[in-house]
Amino acid sequence: MLLENRTAVIYGAGGAIGSALAAGFAAAGAHCHLVGRTAATLDATAEKIRADGGRAETAVVDALDAAAVDDHADSVVRENGGIDISVNVITLNGVFGPLIDISVPEFAGTMAEFLTSQLITTKAAARHMIGQESGVILFFGGSDHANKAPGLGNVQISFDALEGLRRQWACELAPHGIRVLTLLTGGIPETFPDIPATEPARQGIIDATMLGRAATLSDIGDVAAFMASDRARSITGTQINISCGASGA
Repeated sequence: MLLENRTAVIYGAGGAIGSALAAGFAAAGAHCHLVGRTAATLDATAEKIRADGGRAETAVVDALDAAAVDDHADSVVRENGGIDISVNVITLNGVFGPLIDISVPEFAGTMAEFLTSQLITTKAAARHMIGQESGVILFFGGSDHANKAPGLGNVQISFDALEGLRRQWACELAPHGIRVLTLLTGGIPETFPDIPATEPARQGIIDATMLGRAATLSDIGDVAAFMASDRARSITGTQINISCGASGA
């Protein structure tokens, strides 16, 4: 199996993206540690993984609490001997609309929260991975330099800022054998409520692709598992484009 004897920590594992990543890692043989703020959603993800024959543990931890994140990472290392994969997909507090209409405190606060969480969880994993001289840290979202869509508020800007963070981590951690990558999807229609009001957005994602279909949650898990495996050992410091041709980044 691609990830046999590997340990993965997934922050935001109770959400649609997080649970897809966890399922992909578990199916490839990883022992998954599911982290989030809501026990019920974490337990649901863990139960499904176990029912499918995988291994999963849960922990209620606020990814904005550096001490709690560090304590959890330390406990994972004590139990498993290390951390091989780390990914943070906690929910971004998206503020949509023209930038001119968004208040400065709201914009600055949501950006700071998103980037702070990413910094905290990456540091927690990196300090253990440096000691073991190996590891994979995945980011999610991606930067699209060709974006021309108005009204995205802080959303694409947050992902662009995240890419800056990923690039810096990649060059600083590479000498320690740690790979750092971003998964770029262009949007996952499955994550939208299946109601008439969301149909234009869901169809818009599909229409923007070259293949006439968008990436699925299953695709995310499969690609993430491959990228975290030794078969992708030569890939780091870049975005993995699984947008079905919607993005040229």
